[in-house]
Amino acid sequence: MEFVKYGIIGSGTVWRFHRIGCKSNPKIKFTSVYDINEKVARRSAKTSKMNYYNSVDDLIKSDIDAVLIMVPHFLHEKYVTAAAEAGKHVLCEKPMATTLEGCDDMIKATKKAGVKFMIAENHRFLPAHAYIKDALQSGLIGNIFLIRSYEGVNEIPGLMKEGFWKGHPILAGGGSLMDMGAHKFATINWILNDKVESAYCWLTKQCTNLDEKAEDNAMVLLKYSKGTIIETLVSFSVISPPTNSLEIYGTEGTIIENHEWYKPVRIFSNNEKMGKNKGKWHEPEINHGPFPKYYEISMGAEDSHFTDCILDNKEPEFTPQQAKEAIATVLLSYLSAERGKTTKYEELMKIYKTEGTKTILEGLNKSIQNNYCIE
Repeated sequence: MEFVKYGIIGSGTVWRFHRIGCKSNPKIKFTSVYDINEKVARRSAKTSKMNYYNSVDDLIKSDIDAVLIMVPHFLHEKYVTAAAEAGKHVLCEKPMATTLEGCDDMIKATKKAGVKFMIAENHRFLPAHAYIKDALQSGLIGNIFLIRSYEGVNEIPGLMKEGFWKGHPILAGGGSLMDMGAHKFATINWILNDKVESAYCWLTKQCTNLDEKAEDNAMVLLKYSKGTIIETLVSFSVISPPTNSLEIYGTEGTIIENHEWYKPVRIFSNNEKMGKNKGKWHEPEINHGPFPKYYEISMGAEDSHFTDCILDNKEPEFTPQQAKEAIATVLLSYLSAERGKTTKYEELMKIYKTEGTKTILEGLNKSIQNNYCIE
């Protein structure tokens, strides 16, 4: 087997980044497409020379090896399970699921079928984040005591659209925090090699006054088990290109990252391993580019990694359990907002084992402060 034949389920905006990111990889062949919007699917099929299917069942029963799932959050579990039962390897866009029970069902289905399964968390495969991970493991900035993280995009049109899934507590699993917090928490858990201990969360509506929608802005304060404290801010209502930033402060130095910089990482360290760059700001050479380039780079890297896992029969570096932990941190934050106080991870686990975590989403809107300010 020299390459993997993929069928894609959903061919919206995110498909473009996958397509461009993988165009020079001979191991990846996108051969077929299904989308609920037939016009969009046929256009994608024509543009990328794929076969068009008007049924998901027909696509996953075809001679493809794997599927790339890019659909609204509430459909992830359904399509992952269906693909696994058909014996197809599964790469699914984040967030993994809207509940921990949904994550469990996906893990169970893919394990039972004996197929490879990975969540397409592109932040785990961004070269800038790989550099940061290595820098922390090498001790370049010492013991980490403080992190600040941010992501901002403009989702105002979808949030102002009645009946649309984006930002819906059940269909999307929440608002900006579920959508982008999955990125932030998967990355932070990874670079720290640690798990969250407690969370305090504040949710607001700044740009939508629709009762059916969840938060468009969120701020979370986290404490990790090794003592690191973290501030995470996510927004659906910024007027700028999509961007991310990360600040990491340690006992021997500092790392500042911004995805809109051509050189995305700046490190200041007093560690001897820095050599001639000790005690001054250094900008390492990293494969990167401002939006949309870093999307294309990271998605190409994640898709290549998953493809190699199929071809070499190895397990993905980013495991389903790690993807589930990111969702757990989102749900812990939501639980904190509902209770209006710092909430421990054990409290989330109690709900998980009794009522189920969907109950958190069902009560989410009661905890969102309406600061609607856009005319």
